[in-house]
Formats: sequence, structure tokens, C-alpha cells
Amino acid sequence: MPLLMMAAGGTGGHMFPAQALAEAMLARGWRVKLSTDPRGARYVGGFPEAVEIVEVDSGTFARGGALAKLAVPGRIAGGALKAVRAMRRDRPDVVVGFGGYPAIPAVTAATLLRVPRMIHEQNGVLGRVNRVFAKRVDVVACGTWPTALPEGVEGQHTGNPVRQAILDRAGAPYIPPGDYPMSVLVVGGSQGARILSDVVPEGIAALPEPVRRNIRVFQQARAEDVDRVTAFYAARGIDADIRTFFEDMPTLLAEAQLVIARSGASTIADLCVIGRPAVLVPFAAAAADHQTANARQMVDAGAAVLMPESRFDARSLAEHMETVLTQPDGALQMSRAALSCGTPDATARLVALVEHLAERTQ
Repeated sequence: MPLLMMAAGGTGGHMFPAQALAEAMLARGWRVKLSTDPRGARYVGGFPEAVEIVEVDSGTFARGGALAKLAVPGRIAGGALKAVRAMRRDRPDVVVGFGGYPAIPAVTAATLLRVPRMIHEQNGVLGRVNRVFAKRVDVVACGTWPTALPEGVEGQHTGNPVRQAILDRAGAPYIPPGDYPMSVLVVGGSQGARILSDVVPEGIAALPEPVRRNIRVFQQARAEDVDRVTAFYAARGIDADIRTFFEDMPTLLAEAQLVIARSGASTIADLCVIGRPAVLVPFAAAAADHQTANARQMVDAGAAVLMPESRFDARSLAEHMETVLTQPDGALQMSRAALSCGTPDATARLVALVEHLAERTQ
């Protein structure tokens, strides 16, 4: 059985595409290993049991004090040496890195041993680790298109894989807004976003009464914000469901007339596969402003309105919402434009690249 070695950091943005690829390759008769560090190993609960988890020593310059950061190069070098030894014992046919510092040892070992290798970048700007390896791999797969790449590097657009529950609702019929109940979904990432809790309720309250009375809000918020946001809506008679986590996000996306969200790579992928109009508020502190880059395709296609944090206020948000929710034809066109940006076959594209790399060495 051919062997795929995946290497990924410990965030959902890195791990979810790796999980999707693992499931697909197992179904095609491959063995699959995932190389990550102890922090990343805490996020592998959704991976199939058949995936062998290999913990390697790595480190990051993003956390810890001065002494901890000084130790990072040595820890990474030690992890890479162990990865080389492991690959000599059980040589992979292909190695795929998904970013994050824990991906460094395996991709470094694959480079030294000349194992066919590629990286997958989820965002519109290469992360630090993927930027290091972009010129040292056989393929750079891009989840967001276009992706800013170093000079001389060509990327292949694969898209970002989405979970099966999203694929099950791909292209779900969109009900344009009108004089009837309308769903507004507010998504701030896995932990919610404070700025959305601060601005969105006031923006919705500022809508004209004929629009506001028809709105049902589903808003993700941090635990410390749930009570105050709930109270704000209740005091104004706005129907709202505020939670830290929604169990059935795919259904909420499919039923929404408008989505207000951060522009993380996975959120953008979900919006485009299902096809929903959006107001996107990129996280201003994201490295290299990659969330703005993530949003660009939807904005350019006319599927979304971009609101930088510096201009994200209740009055402006209300104006954008009113425009979408009072123009059903325009909202329907936004929905179709979002679908045009989607890549529901992203996992299949990654599978094809892996198998092509494996064939080149046979």
C-alpha cells in the first residue's frame, strides 16, 4: 500500500484540509500518517482511526518568552532529524505539508531525502512555514485564488476542502429576502469575535422597522458576551439565538439570507460551496492581512461586501444590510456569484495531485 505522510500545525485551518485528504486517500487504498506536535495532536479527534499520528518536536516563535524562542531552532532541527530517520525506515510515496511550525520537520526530511512533496496553503497569502518551502517542493496547492506567491513560484488552484455536511448542502436553493422571516447568521470563528458582538446588534437595531421586524438572528459569540448580546436583542424585540457554538452550522448557512462573518479560509470555502451573500469583516491582526486576501475573490465577484475593522461601525453595517435585504434580485445575484467562487471538488483536486506525484516516482 502506498504511504502518504501529511504534516500540519495545530489549528483548524491547517488540520481540516489534512483530515479531508486523509479520508479520501484511505478510501483509495493508501496508508496515511499525520506528523504534528503535541499541541496539534489535541486536534485530531475527527481523523479516521486508520491515520497513524506521529508526534514530532517542533516549536513556534509566536509564543513564549525569549529563552523559549531561542530554543525553537534546536527543537525544530531535532524534530527534522527524527523525521529523516523515520522516513528511511518507512519511506512515504508523497509528503504534503499544510502549514504551521509542526509541519517543518516532515517537509524538511522529505526535502533532504528527495521524497515527492507539496504544500497546501489555505489563505490568500502564504503562511511563514509555507513561504519557506514554496521553492523547495514539487507543487504549491492554493486553497484561495489568487494566492500571493514568491517570484518564480507557480501555484495550482485546488480550493479548500469542506466537510461532508457542507457538501451535502452544496448549491442549496437560496430564498431571496422579502416581507417574511429572514435569517441573518453572524459567525466570528470558532471562539466568536468581540467586535461582531459589539457592532452587529447595534447595526441590526438601526435597520428600518419594516426590515428589522422580519429578522431572526443566529449569532456566535464568546461565552463572556452571550448574556449582554442576548439582553440587547431582547430589549429591542429582536428575535435572536446567541450561542458560543452552533451544532448545525451547515443548516444555518443554507437557510440564511445574509451572513456576517470573519473571512477565515474555511468560512469563505463554506460560503462559496453553499452560495450565500455575505458581509465580511477581516481580522485586522491576521498575519500579512491574509483574511483580506481571502475575501478578495468573493468581493470582486460581487458576492460579498468587505468591511475593514477600521470602518466597521453600526451605521455603515446597517446601510449594507438594508441594501441586501431590500433588494431580492440583487441578493439572489450575490448568492449566484458566491457559488461561482466555490470549489466543491477541492478534495478531489488534492487527491489528483498526490497521485500524480506518486506516479512520477514509479
